[in-house]
Amino acid sequence: MTLKVKKFIKPLIFIATIGFFVFLITTLTSAEKNPATAYRTLIPAVNDSLQEESLYESMRLDTTGLSREAFESALQGYNQLEGKGRLKNPDILSIIDFSLPSSKKRLFVIDIKNRLLLFNTLVSHGRNSGTLVANTFSNKTNSYKSSLGFYVTGDTYNGEHGYSLRLEGEEAGINDNALSRGIVMHSADYVNEALIRSQGYIGRSLGCPAIPEGVHRKVIQRIANGTCLFLYSPDKYYSMHSRMLAKDSVNS
Repeated sequence: MTLKVKKFIKPLIFIATIGFFVFLITTLTSAEKNPATAYRTLIPAVNDSLQEESLYESMRLDTTGLSREAFESALQGYNQLEGKGRLKNPDILSIIDFSLPSSKKRLFVIDIKNRLLLFNTLVSHGRNSGTLVANTFSNKTNSYKSSLGFYVTGDTYNGEHGYSLRLEGEEAGINDNALSRGIVMHSADYVNEALIRSQGYIGRSLGCPAIPEGVHRKVIQRIANGTCLFLYSPDKYYSMHSRMLAKDSVNS
């Protein structure tokens, strides 16, 4: 009985061995013709629905009031400035969202590297840009209007409004007169919640993005010296003339 079993097993082992070698040869040949197919055979495909969330979504910036359009536009210019080596500190991106009224906290200071919202506070617009909402803008001296677009933050100094931050406009014809106009970030006593409760909006500046006295030093210290600041509005003139934003193709 033992001899019969051995005689039966040996052919099975031989057949299994031949089958295994045939499988290997077939697999290797298929891999040479189509390596991607062989790779997918060995490693399960990743579900496309499990892609990484965008920064806007993962940080839940929609819950803060910051519009997606403002954020995505900010990233476009931020990437250009970083690519040109204009940013000494690319970890920080600040956005002023002028699509929001001045009664809302519309300055957003974002730590891009660590995905943190560092500050969200009130900020003024120029007195000739509007009352509750900023809806008109200028690059001209003595216009007393805000200038939209991308800025690179400069150094700090103590001036007429105390501890302040110089801003260098990066867009020709749009905000490149910022330094000569004296457009800086500083604190102001007219930027506060009490005024919102009494009159519905905060005070206005001569064009500077003024912020509350209680947080101005911390904010300025965090964003000074080579970070990106973007002043956003759904303003058609700006979107059409800015070279920092990608233009959608228009079919006429």
